[in-house]
Amino acid sequence: MGVISEAIKEMEGYKLHVVTTEKFKTNTIVWKMKAPLTKEDVTQRALLPHVLQSSTASYPTTAKLRSYLDELYGANMFVDVSKKGEYQIISMSIEIANEKFLSDATPLLSKGLELLAEMVRNPLAENGTFNHETVEKEKRTLKQRIQSVFDDKMRYANFRLVEEMCAGEPYALPVNGELEAVDQIDAKSLYDYYQKAFAEDELDLYVIGDVSSQEVESIASGLFRFAQRTPKETNTLNRVSGEAKTIKEKQDIKQGKLNIGYRTNIKYGDQDYNALQVFNGIFGGFSHSKLFLNVREKNSLAYYVASRLESHKGLMMVMSGIEFENFDLAVKIIKEQMEAMTNGDFTDEEIEQTKAVIENQLLETVDTARGMVELLYHNVVSKVTVPLDDWLNGMKNTTKDEIIAVANKINLDTVYFLTGMEAAE
Repeated sequence: MGVISEAIKEMEGYKLHVVTTEKFKTNTIVWKMKAPLTKEDVTQRALLPHVLQSSTASYPTTAKLRSYLDELYGANMFVDVSKKGEYQIISMSIEIANEKFLSDATPLLSKGLELLAEMVRNPLAENGTFNHETVEKEKRTLKQRIQSVFDDKMRYANFRLVEEMCAGEPYALPVNGELEAVDQIDAKSLYDYYQKAFAEDELDLYVIGDVSSQEVESIASGLFRFAQRTPKETNTLNRVSGEAKTIKEKQDIKQGKLNIGYRTNIKYGDQDYNALQVFNGIFGGFSHSKLFLNVREKNSLAYYVASRLESHKGLMMVMSGIEFENFDLAVKIIKEQMEAMTNGDFTDEEIEQTKAVIENQLLETVDTARGMVELLYHNVVSKVTVPLDDWLNGMKNTTKDEIIAVANKINLDTVYFLTGMEAAE
């Protein structure tokens, strides 16, 4: 089928990934930086991309940088920090019009790559320190991002589940860093970390659009040059599940948040990963899933209920919103759905429906350039190359016995319940 054709080239200190496609009228440029999650670096790392996108040596204010983006036919720029398994990933993206579709012959692809290079190679800094005002401004914003998790109880419950479930494992660290660590960062220490990150991180540059890989390589080789490095690896730590633990936390809230964590013992690239995806779809991933039908529809116990996978850590999380007094019954019915899966109590129709939804979801993902990058980047994180065609075919060929085998590998680890102050124990 050839859904995505990716050309990968080793460059100076980074890998260049070019996907030539006529799907889009824009070109998307994404810079990815991967390093192990550590308590020492997590907060600086969450702050760094926001400082880099705030201003550069050539565009010393955010207003000047945004004005230049407008000149480039309204190019978009955004940064993001995420966790994949035991790694913290920085992403910096520029989406820019493809000049092939404009009457103006401005070489926008090279201008976009030049701007990205300016952000990563030439930040607003002098004498070995970032600009103080820029760093202080972004520190205030980072504090707000960290605080927002505590204010959004759905996100907070998921954060607390992971914190309890993965205590002592790097994955427990919050992706945006820790509030108390923000004030310890200054313009000098962050610049030192910036140099360390660009010397040690695994670096990947993605360019997606109606482009020539030779042209992209030619432009990139002149703009991006870094020291060769052996990227730091980290072993995924998974606590051996003993007795599942239950954590209840009280806050002044109106609706309970029941989040349950399982160890799947399966990661992206493993032979049974496709079967795990189908399992999750039947169990709780979609609106036809067992959790949705039995917890929400049939028993009216949940305002929302779903399960999702963390593919590089080997976790599955169930998230639901329930009335405080329904805790025991909701946990019981969720456990019954898992038992049904381990016993093979699901139909061929459920399997086929789930496979069709997963296929649609994957094909929808590759309908956006950023979605394409996220799919391809799984291969970098896992060090296993799975072409999308193989992923689709493997999923389609998954058998009922394989799904049952996967279900029997999954262990309940932690039940976390955020409940109200007045709720009974």
